[in-house]
Amino acid sequence: MAVQSSIIETRHDQIFPILEPAEVERLSRFGEARNYASGDALVKTGDVSPGFFLVLSGEIAVRQRDRLGHVSLIVTHGPGSFHGELAQLSGKPSLVDSVALSDLNAVIIRPQRLRDLLVEEAELGERIMRALILRRMALLESGGGGPIIVGRESNGDVIRLQVFLRRNGHPQTLLNPDTDADAKCLIDRFHVEQKDLPIVLCPNGQLLRNPSENDLARCLGLVGKLDPDKLHDVAIVGAGPAGLGAAVYAASEGLCVLLLDCRAFGGQAGASARIENYLGFPTGITGLALMGRAMNQAQKFGAELAIPDEVTNLEQIGGEFRIDLSNKEQVKARSVIIASGARYKRLAVGNLDDYEGSHVHYWASPMEARLCKNQEVVLVGGGNSAGQAAAYLASHASKVNMLVRGPGLAATMSRYLIDRLAATRNIELIAHSEVTALTGEDKVLRQVEWTNRQTGAKTQKDIGHVFLFIGADPNTEWLGKCDVRVDAKGFVCTREDKPLMTNHDGIFAIGDVRAGSIKRVAAAVGEGAQVVSAIHAYLADGGPNAAEKV
Repeated sequence: MAVQSSIIETRHDQIFPILEPAEVERLSRFGEARNYASGDALVKTGDVSPGFFLVLSGEIAVRQRDRLGHVSLIVTHGPGSFHGELAQLSGKPSLVDSVALSDLNAVIIRPQRLRDLLVEEAELGERIMRALILRRMALLESGGGGPIIVGRESNGDVIRLQVFLRRNGHPQTLLNPDTDADAKCLIDRFHVEQKDLPIVLCPNGQLLRNPSENDLARCLGLVGKLDPDKLHDVAIVGAGPAGLGAAVYAASEGLCVLLLDCRAFGGQAGASARIENYLGFPTGITGLALMGRAMNQAQKFGAELAIPDEVTNLEQIGGEFRIDLSNKEQVKARSVIIASGARYKRLAVGNLDDYEGSHVHYWASPMEARLCKNQEVVLVGGGNSAGQAAAYLASHASKVNMLVRGPGLAATMSRYLIDRLAATRNIELIAHSEVTALTGEDKVLRQVEWTNRQTGAKTQKDIGHVFLFIGADPNTEWLGKCDVRVDAKGFVCTREDKPLMTNHDGIFAIGDVRAGSIKRVAAAVGEGAQVVSAIHAYLADGGPNAAEKV
């Protein structure tokens, strides 16, 4: 079998472009010249870099640490090259080590000025942005610079942490304590009992024992302390397609934007195996790739991201809105967009908790596909997300049993997906059926039972993985302490006289969380663009202080 080439090998010139002297001169105005002596450390993995390095003379060695701290060379930057990746765009900790190989003269461009560069120098900015993205992709491919997770691949907490990092575009390395000598070394070094796994070793040397996503994010520097005194023009709660769309359009029009999400960018769309009916992508694109591009766009235009940071309360205090976070921090804004989407619906099976995360899944990514490779699986649901997941899993699993409660797919799924599923030999559509029992031991799923809703006939099969795509409920529980009106199902109601504004002036709702919205990625992005016009009008009228002027 042919060995797959790395992204660095196939796209080297795009990842490490050499700029012409005239181009270097144009970019130099965005930073300040600095000199370093040979051997000086410019940045270390886990530390925040001073910025983006544009090399004028000398050389920089960029190195990557392996899972036990050993280093290997990624690239040597010389005159006309630049050192940085997406971390430098947002001021996040570095994923690589870099050192001056000789006396070095470089221009340091800080994150804010780097964003200015990308906007003001369009052609050069495009080449630089592409390189930054591809460099992150190369790090994701190698796992370099990210945390080390020690635990078994099938462990629910291991999967939880891996999915969190993957959906936030952060590299990682997994070590299995049963087969990997390096894992055993780490367990012995930190005196960890098997029952305490998984553990996570962060690049800064800190050891976490089965951490929450928020604790892991803070250890990695993905989120930092927010300024409680800063007044944002708009705070967006939810970083799915709607929230990201609003962030891109608002930030590109000069508004001060804060984007918050309790888990990861992309929402449910970010977990989609393939999106093929989104305008401009005739060959399709994974949800994670599409949403990752949107997040990079939002950062390019200066939106501030706080992910993961969970909102617990929203209220108006005088002429501004105050948002409370679960970590006890508070932020302020002149307007608020509710784009918190929806939460996955769960099966009405009593022991579901025993298997969630390890055997019962709410998305189908390469990680889940590896877990069920060459196995028979059950997939529940009849919408487009279910169809995309079934088609993806069919290329890995031996068989996909697709259960729907109704008579078929025509009423709930796009025609192109129905045709694809019908043409896939190892997908069986099972109509009028629902899962009624999960059986296993020690939290390991062994058997799945489903029941025909019309005949009552029961089917039991030895199956270890179930995928659920049965819809979602609106994520509006956090609105319980404010007076935003929701309908009987919990979706946020908006007004007819002021599109996308709720009953509370200055609070808007877009995307899946809005009552009556079209549950499609394109529709959500469209509402994200549309709401920015409404916010401009609201702020032009005086914002929260408008009532005082009447």
